[in-house]
Parts: sequence; structure tokens; C-alpha cells
Amino acid sequence: MSGYFLLIISCIAFVGSHFAMSHTLRRTMVRTFGKGGFMAVYSLLSIAFFAMMIYAFINVPKYPPMWQSGDIAWVIASILTLIAAILFSGSMIGNPSLPSPASADLAMRTPAGVFRATRHPMMWSFALWGFAHILIAPRFDSLIFVGSIIFLALAGAKAQEMKKANMMGVEWEMWLRRTSFFPRLSGFVRIPILYWVIGTVIWLAATWAHSYFAVPPAGLFRWLVI
Repeated sequence: MSGYFLLIISCIAFVGSHFAMSHTLRRTMVRTFGKGGFMAVYSLLSIAFFAMMIYAFINVPKYPPMWQSGDIAWVIASILTLIAAILFSGSMIGNPSLPSPASADLAMRTPAGVFRATRHPMMWSFALWGFAHILIAPRFDSLIFVGSIIFLALAGAKAQEMKKANMMGVEWEMWLRRTSFFPRLSGFVRIPILYWVIGTVIWLAATWAHSYFAVPPAGLFRWLVI
């Protein structure tokens, strides 16, 4: 288990630095580095810690999976990752959760696009991707690596809501009342076809790319012979 020390430390650093820089240290860092400098430092540290996570994950000893993942698990994982890709495809368009001077105006609008399903489409795309990968690779190293991403996505979404409530007040409360934290099936039905198409293209590209990373084929490519 000693080989897992770097993986655990790098995951803690990645998750902890995101929370610290997004909340506790944000004002101090903006005053020190300016807005542009803050974003540069934020990005560099995030990339560095994530690179550490990947390095540790690749090199850590692999223990046997906790259960065997058959075709049913792969079908469920494929559906989850497709949904994740659809949510991600429209998550940066008109998102009041993102830092922007227009956030208050965006929060006053009627939810559109992927926001009809959830007010945190980007965060849920990461979380659903994580759940899918744990389902098909239920190893101890996967639980640590992917579990860290899931925790950051969902706990980060809640922390984001608290920060937005303090910053925006009434506008954010109205956005909360018109949207859902958890993805709603009824909302997916109302997502425009454009996002379904873009998300499907992203999903196909990502699952096809598995063959270049020495991992099992995913999505449709698990059952298709190319």
C-alpha cells in the first residue's frame, strides 16, 4: 500500500487546491496577482497537481477488481458517459455558475439548453464520467483517482452555490427555484437536438480514442469490429 502514498497526496492536493483557490484564497490571490495572474496561477497549479495524479495512478500497483464488469455494466457505463458528454456540450453557454460579470443577468433568464436538466451540467458531466469508470474498473486505485474527481465535482457544485448566493442574492435564488441540482429525466427530453448531436460526437470521439491509451474499447466500439 505504500505505493499509494503519492496518489493519495496528489489527489488531496488537487481537490484541496481547487477549494482553497476558488474560495478561501481567491480574494488574496486576486489582490496579489491580479485577475489575469490569478487565473494563470490557478491553471498552472491545477495542471501540475492533476499531472501528479495521472503519474501516480499509472505507476501505482494494480490490485484485482472488487467485482467483474460484464456487458450490463458496460452498457450502463456507456449510457452514463453519453449523458455526461451531452451535458458537457452545452455547459459553457449561458452558465451563471461560471465567473462572469454577466452571471446575474444569465441567472434571470429562463433555463435553456442542458440547464433544463440540471443547473450544474459541467460538474455532473465529470461526476457521471467518474461513476461510469468506477463501475467498469472497480479497483482501489480507481476509487481514489476517480472518486476524487467525483467529490470535487459535486462538493464543488454545492460550494459554488453558496458562493453565488452571497455574491448575487435574489438573482441566484430565482435560478435555484427554476433549476434542479440533480439531473432530471424530464429536463433531458427538453434539451435541443443540437446538444444531443454535439454530445454524441464527443462521446464517439472519446470512446474511439480508448484504443490509443492501451485500455479496453468503450462505448459502441466495445461491440463493433473496426
